[in-house]
Amino acid sequence: MRPRALAFDTFGTVVDWRSSIIRELEDFGRTHGVQQDWAAFADDWRAGYPPAMDRVRRGELPWTKIDGLHRMILVELLDKSGNAAISDEDIDHLNRAWHRLDPWPDSVAGLTRLRTGFTITTLSNGNLSLLTNMAKRAGLPWDCIISAELFRHYKPDPEAYLGCADLLDVAPGELMLVAAHASDLRGAKRAGLMTAYVDRPLEYGAGRRRPSKIEDGEFDIMATDFGDLADQLLGTSA
Repeated sequence: MRPRALAFDTFGTVVDWRSSIIRELEDFGRTHGVQQDWAAFADDWRAGYPPAMDRVRRGELPWTKIDGLHRMILVELLDKSGNAAISDEDIDHLNRAWHRLDPWPDSVAGLTRLRTGFTITTLSNGNLSLLTNMAKRAGLPWDCIISAELFRHYKPDPEAYLGCADLLDVAPGELMLVAAHASDLRGAKRAGLMTAYVDRPLEYGAGRRRPSKIEDGEFDIMATDFGDLADQLLGTSA
């Protein structure tokens, strides 16, 4: 069955969060005269994100958009590294690094092709302002921007996937989630969506691949990048 719409995970699937965050942290270090293992700092910042979402799910924190969770984790990391004296203004600017992530080299061209045949949207835990700013800066050609913020449920809660289908006025089985993370795709599959896995071997850096354990036939499409995804969904380019 051909999907009517494609919803894309964003961090790691569409944009290279790690290289972008390391670049921003290195700029921050030079500006403030701070030396640090910024690659490890970036990894720790990202690693704090799932546990922070779980605190919201358990009711330990009120609903908090991702900008708020990212800032909370950032402040904790700066405190641990002895950089607690950074101003709130500078922390806010650094936290908005997640609004300034660079796309993977194939993302813009691949999305542009896919948009000729499908409605394409984000379906990300990133908040609306983050996703909007990211798209504007990176030239990502979305038809619309949908965020888990709209449903007050982070992925992989089913409310996020079903809410996306409802907003697009398609049945869950007519919506395909595109992601580089098997856990996200499994959540979408449980909610009745079609699924497309796109391999991003450099998400965690060269030589630091974290392969997903995927069963044969587990997802509807397996693609090497967005160009390959477009070939499979639209037919190979001339």
